[in-house]
Amino acid sequence: MAAPQPIRIAILGAGIIAQSIHIPSILRAGMTLVAVCDLSPSRAHEVAARYGVRGVTDPSDVFADPEIAAVLIATPGSHTELTIAALNAGKHVLAEKPLALNLDEVDRIDAAQRASGTVLQVGYMKMYDPLARRAADAIAQLTDIRLVRVTVSHPADAPQIQHLRLKPPANDANQAEIARANAYEVDQTKLALPDATPEFGAYFRNIIHGSVIHETSLLRGLGLELPTTWSADVFPKLVGNEPSSLLAVGTLNDTRFVISWNWLPEYPEYDEEVKVLGSNGRVEYHLAKPYVLEERSRLIVQRHDGQERQDTTYTEINETGFLRQLLAFADSVQNGTPVLANLDGVRSDITVLTAIAVAAQRA
Repeated sequence: MAAPQPIRIAILGAGIIAQSIHIPSILRAGMTLVAVCDLSPSRAHEVAARYGVRGVTDPSDVFADPEIAAVLIATPGSHTELTIAALNAGKHVLAEKPLALNLDEVDRIDAAQRASGTVLQVGYMKMYDPLARRAADAIAQLTDIRLVRVTVSHPADAPQIQHLRLKPPANDANQAEIARANAYEVDQTKLALPDATPEFGAYFRNIIHGSVIHETSLLRGLGLELPTTWSADVFPKLVGNEPSSLLAVGTLNDTRFVISWNWLPEYPEYDEEVKVLGSNGRVEYHLAKPYVLEERSRLIVQRHDGQERQDTTYTEINETGFLRQLLAFADSVQNGTPVLANLDGVRSDITVLTAIAVAAQRA
């Protein structure tokens, strides 16, 4: 049997994550990059020129190209509109988070995906981390789990990306399109949180759906069912566009879930840790940092038998979930393998994140 032809793919959005991680991962995954699309003409053409491909500013040019089989959507904000347009054009889609901000958007995406018959995968790359399956298996062996805690230390962009030596983008993007997209997101936020202030609405979009969503999708990927009722607090008080920290606590059966997302702008690097405590042991999972192409996660599994304790540390190959999710995407496109990061998961995340946001508004 002949090997399948490489998937011809375009990327929408040529920002930091696209340049540093997505495009190199596309090439490592054996796909063929065909086009780079960005609202900034200078950035679209500069990034495209590095790889000898076409640079465009209008996504419609990508959707209309019959030679392009798939798109990776890595633009800022909600990806509902671009995802639906790509599906309607018959493209396979790998869309970065957040895919949507409310369940109505998910229903519209679902209808488009069913009509197209193409693959739709969400960019929950932590679910595809090389150690995620081993971590899930270790958690499944725990008994009487009492605490599941996720702790994130989140710096500003500058400390995270300094090593990339990227040129600042030119200020030549289509401002009218940016304003239209921002207005759309505000409207979709109001459907989810009708009483949100402008500051909290921005926090809901940029932090809760832009970063905390990684924690809910990761916990699901580790086989954990999440509470739907939460208490939450945002601190210090939101002022303007400056992020604040979030502490969310939920209980399911006898297990307490704690999501601690901490805004530490001058902290030198992003840090994320999951701890699961059970009666017969615990699991400690340190996730790979973003913006590092060959970063490795680390997993510590502790088991005990009476007074005897065993600690085992696992690492894996030098590649991240970003590459693994592309390999899984290609497998679904070429072989019909079921998608792990799917719309059912998006619905679950939206339900949990909206509950956290509502609780935080009331605090």
